[in-house]
Amino acid sequence: MSDKEGIDQLVKHYGDLKTEIHKVIVGQDEVVDQVLISIFSRGHCLLVGVPGLAKTLLVNTISDCLGLSFNRIQFTPDLMPSDIVGSEIFDENRNFKFLKGPLFANIILADEINRTPPKTQSALLEAMQERRVTAAGHSYDLPSPFFVLATQNPIEQEGTYPLPEAQLDRFMFNIWVDYPSYAEELAIVKATTTDTRIQLNQILSGEQILNYQELIRRVPVADNVLEYAVKLVGTTRIGSATAPKITKDYITWGAGPRASQYLIVGAKCHAVLNGKYSPDIEDV
Repeated sequence: MSDKEGIDQLVKHYGDLKTEIHKVIVGQDEVVDQVLISIFSRGHCLLVGVPGLAKTLLVNTISDCLGLSFNRIQFTPDLMPSDIVGSEIFDENRNFKFLKGPLFANIILADEINRTPPKTQSALLEAMQERRVTAAGHSYDLPSPFFVLATQNPIEQEGTYPLPEAQLDRFMFNIWVDYPSYAEELAIVKATTTDTRIQLNQILSGEQILNYQELIRRVPVADNVLEYAVKLVGTTRIGSATAPKITKDYITWGAGPRASQYLIVGAKCHAVLNGKYSPDIEDV
């Protein structure tokens, strides 16, 4: 199959996927779009919103439609790194055996990630960047595709630990999940106060997602689009000649090279999902 045919097929699957997701999720179109873009771009997402806005349900629904394994990790102050990565145990044959933790799944929901201390938060760093974990001196590859979707509650700050900058930098999107509109909330209440069971169909397989991720990476980008993205990120750095006054007044540290990478990969994915074969400045 040519790349052009692959893009056309991805656009069709993307439409089917959104239709399937919206059987369960009412509204939140922009949130769904950004989560799907990050999945096809091999990125991770941080969802910020008050409780009860279907953040967990969204991740669960997407994993069902994609046919991927899904684990939810509830982050608490007493959670230890070995609780999520796994640990070595002494088996019945008097040998050490590695027991995999909940991190070994395709989609990980890190629920209320800011409730756990930095020691445990940092256990996700290697997993998010390298797609592997290290325990007792041995490295273990995580399943592919691998995607972390973390949630934060912005209204309760007591007993929370702000995410380290190194970890925030590994999230492709920081998505604000807002309250539904009146019409959307009416539809939510109608749908969730009955015993109606919704049967979701699997739209894509793990292998197809990996193929689409590779396809996105092969999409060509014009030099002017690359230059625009890099210059845009450069304006956030106070030492840059192109930095505006607002940057110098209010920003301490600008975005790193990973931001430029995510802008371009995200622009490629956004263009493809909208039926284009190459991104332009509008996609950035």
